[in-house]
Amino acid sequence: MRATARVRRVRDGRLEFSKEWLQLRNPHAPISVLDECQIERIHDASMTVLEDVGMRIQDEEARKLFAGAGFTVDHPTERVHFDREGLLELVAKAPSIATVRGRDPHKKLFMGEGRVAFTAVSGPPFVSDLDHGRRAGTFRDQENFLKMTHMTDVLQIEGGTSVEAQDLPADTRYLDFYLACCKLSDKPWKPLTIGRHRARDAIEMAKIWYGEDEESLAANPVFFVNTNTNTPLVLDGEIAQGVIEYARLGQVVCVTPFGLAGAMAPATVAGALVMQNAETLACCALTQIIRPGCPYIYGGFICNADMKTGSPAFGTPEFTLGAQATGQMARRYGLPWRSSNVNASNAPDAQAAYESMMSLWGALTGHASVFNHGAGWLEGGLVGSYEKFILDIEMVRMMCAWMTPLTVNDDTIGLDAIKEVGPGGHFFGTAHTLARYENAFYKPLVSDWSNFENWQDKGSPDAARRANGIWKQMVNEYEAPAIDPAVIEELEDYVARRKIELEALR
Repeated sequence: MRATARVRRVRDGRLEFSKEWLQLRNPHAPISVLDECQIERIHDASMTVLEDVGMRIQDEEARKLFAGAGFTVDHPTERVHFDREGLLELVAKAPSIATVRGRDPHKKLFMGEGRVAFTAVSGPPFVSDLDHGRRAGTFRDQENFLKMTHMTDVLQIEGGTSVEAQDLPADTRYLDFYLACCKLSDKPWKPLTIGRHRARDAIEMAKIWYGEDEESLAANPVFFVNTNTNTPLVLDGEIAQGVIEYARLGQVVCVTPFGLAGAMAPATVAGALVMQNAETLACCALTQIIRPGCPYIYGGFICNADMKTGSPAFGTPEFTLGAQATGQMARRYGLPWRSSNVNASNAPDAQAAYESMMSLWGALTGHASVFNHGAGWLEGGLVGSYEKFILDIEMVRMMCAWMTPLTVNDDTIGLDAIKEVGPGGHFFGTAHTLARYENAFYKPLVSDWSNFENWQDKGSPDAARRANGIWKQMVNEYEAPAIDPAVIEELEDYVARRKIELEALR
């Protein structure tokens, strides 16, 4: 399928939102910023780290699994030391392509070997828009981001709590989020990984939502699960529990180190690559011990710290180089890999746009398989921005158009049109142009290509103000996908019962 997104302008100037399903594929060759010798030096250094330094695994069951697989475990310090041969033998069991599906049977994704998927932003505690400013996220905001994600064809996977619902109880609001995912979209969704019970609840609700047993869910995965190590060299206990539960069910697991160069990793891109490689491969090995062949996404998230403030500096040249190099490392092990569309700006402004474009460009030219935070990330991930969501959709759509293969044949070259116009004419009225009038070039969602006078007559709206109107239209025009009311009732009963059980533990 063509990669170009289908959101387009209609005659009255409003927007029509496509419900088509896009499976994106990158036809271009990946950029290589490392030579083979450098790749092997990073590999060898990361193996040395795992052998000599080891990794602290803060979950007893995970340590027992590693011990059972033949790795050296020091239980008092919680450190696991990995021999490289045993580690690489396990990593080789993970497939090169991962699949995940939504409730709509047509909404199935392939990630890896050039295939690309995008998710919405994940996890910010705050939300912002031009009307109400920056504020704590609410369940209504969470629902709005779910609706916009469902309406957008360039986002194939829900983000995973695109905004944290701080108006709901902290220990049970994940259940409200799961239920909203089931009600508001038929796309794949990302459940939480913090603790065994959150994973089990997601699995039980998926069994109801899909009407399938665990064997069927394992054979045809429904979850793309993303989580993080606690860099440097720590796997948190509750995170490990979630990974174990999802891996047992054969779901798509991605564990991503946060390689903040200068803070949680050495102050070089090369050093951050070593840390990232060591940590994500150790977690890959865990999934393969649990279930050989479990789909695993190599987690990539290298950026640098602002050495004056200690803050993450996203969308930098180092982020771009790190993403391109991460692609090379992931391909060395035959794994799909994950990147992000990120920026460090505090407003949906020019800085937010150019840092995001650096992030997108580096990861796509490095052949990323899936993008977390594909739309809506602001303020270094602390804010889910309505306007930035729309601006990101525009940028992702532009990158999708770039991934559409260039066609060169007699028809596209247009020799007849060139002969018809001759020297000094124009092509506006030729048959060749008129036949392509509607779909000749990329159609903007946010960009305004009118001249200054026409733009001024519209009230001189900048890109953020135009995006403000678009997200409101998306929310207003949202239509929920069809679902059997009996399924919703069963899901609601499950959530109500689990809330009572969890509240009793307070």
